[in-house]
Amino acid sequence: MKKHFMYEFFGTAFLLSVVTGSGHMGTSLGPDNPALTLLGNSIVTGAGLYVLISTVMPFSFAHFNPLVSMVAWSKKLIDTPTLFLCFMAQFLGAIVGVWITHSMFGLPLIQSSSQVREGFGILMSEFLGSLILLFVIHHRSKSAQQEVPLAVALIVTAGYWFTSSTFLCNPAVTVARSMTNTFVGIHPGSIIGFIVSQVSATVLFILVTKSLNKKNMIGS
Repeated sequence: MKKHFMYEFFGTAFLLSVVTGSGHMGTSLGPDNPALTLLGNSIVTGAGLYVLISTVMPFSFAHFNPLVSMVAWSKKLIDTPTLFLCFMAQFLGAIVGVWITHSMFGLPLIQSSSQVREGFGILMSEFLGSLILLFVIHHRSKSAQQEVPLAVALIVTAGYWFTSSTFLCNPAVTVARSMTNTFVGIHPGSIIGFIVSQVSATVLFILVTKSLNKKNMIGS
């Protein structure tokens, strides 16, 4: 249990440091070119995710996302105490990752984002993005486990560009990004809508996959 907590904590901290740091660096180097900043932010995030997941997966869960932990719990891959342990590690790790980035770049440690992200289109984007992410993880895990890190890295990189919400799809990431007023921030008032969309997509995914599994068992 302690080992899993440490991996989830430090892994999520690393993820948020990569996301926040690359976003801030992008705006510092090209303040008048948000497209270039987004490009750099998405590529660096995808690369960091691939290294992170492929490094940790042989030793621990490598979830770094409460949605992924919820799906693992629904499949009985982890028990309820471990689920809440993962939640705690992921949320705390994400916040610490943002603070580490602020320290590295000499920014105020405690911040609040002013970037409002709201509206039906953005919430629908988070809902669909979360479904897509879980679908990719689910099917890659079944058919080619070793390809999960690359598949997740690529879908997140692409998601930055094909969704209006820039593919947060992670409640821990969402909360932590409200605590930075850098390029990747999200206004605290936008958090609830994002998390409701993300969790709703996860519940739907769990219900659909369980229903399909039952049908397959009956058919066999």
